[in-house]
Amino acid sequence: MVYGLVRRLFFLVPPERIHTLVFAVLRGATVLGLARRLLHRLLGPTDPVLASTVFGVRFPGPLGLAAGFDKDGKGLLTWGALGFGYAEVGTVTANAQPGNPPPRMFRLPADRALLNRMGFNNLGAGALAIQLARHRPDIPIGVNIGKTKSTPAADAVDDYRASARLVGPLASYLVVNVSSPNTPGLRDLQAVESLRPILTAVLAEASVTGTPVLVKIAPDLSDADLDDVADLAVELGLAGIVATNTTVSRDGLKTPGVDALGPGGISGPPVAHRSAEVLRRLHGRVGDRLVLISVGGIETADDAWERITAGASLLQGYTGFIYGGG
Repeated sequence: MVYGLVRRLFFLVPPERIHTLVFAVLRGATVLGLARRLLHRLLGPTDPVLASTVFGVRFPGPLGLAAGFDKDGKGLLTWGALGFGYAEVGTVTANAQPGNPPPRMFRLPADRALLNRMGFNNLGAGALAIQLARHRPDIPIGVNIGKTKSTPAADAVDDYRASARLVGPLASYLVVNVSSPNTPGLRDLQAVESLRPILTAVLAEASVTGTPVLVKIAPDLSDADLDDVADLAVELGLAGIVATNTTVSRDGLKTPGVDALGPGGISGPPVAHRSAEVLRRLHGRVGDRLVLISVGGIETADDAWERITAGASLLQGYTGFIYGGG
């Protein structure tokens, strides 16, 4: 009830502005070690049955913060204190970039969803590497890497390689993001002939330190394309797949006037059904040969259990954190 009242006040402020404010408050509340320990005692996973070892990394709990909330790793010490079992920071690119012009984030309140076209705004992989080297969080930190917008598709391999070289040695795992709808042409890199050299290059960089590599895919892929990506991931020896990113579909939305908001990816409950479908198909295709991380529309314990029983080893949340407060 209290969070519901606070949320109504928050929702009077444009979403990107309130995101920045709340993020700053959360970081401030966890800047002291004592405060982090007290919060973790209240909010953190305490049942050892929730802990697991996945691709050689120990996770205290299965629910992590999805990429997009902490793009530059400024809250590395915050997320464990708030109860997350791990966090995925980014997306970062080889070069710093401002992203798309605002407004670029919108609430869809009737759907408990968000529409964003942020465009990988970030300070660059080098800046994130400094953050990762400076701080030692008590939970695993994955790093999500994408392509710099100004980099031509023909040079995408070098772009991803550069990011992997900078942050890979400091990350618990790496995620190759080729599925955001907000960088022109990025989703075309999910085609196997384009994806193979990118993954091969990132794997080569990650092999120096043994950092696990995963790929993040879109919910809008056809079943045949899903199978192709899954087969490629197994062939190349990836650690797993993160499924899924945001959707460009507008089907079934209840919030009026969405089309007037313009392009972007939708997260939250509208992507839940397809995200679960993708998870089940991937699990049927790869079994236990790949780790599957499920993200998209997970709001309740029942949602989480459904994904676990469908084959997910780990889960991620973002939009539900905003609408539900944790």
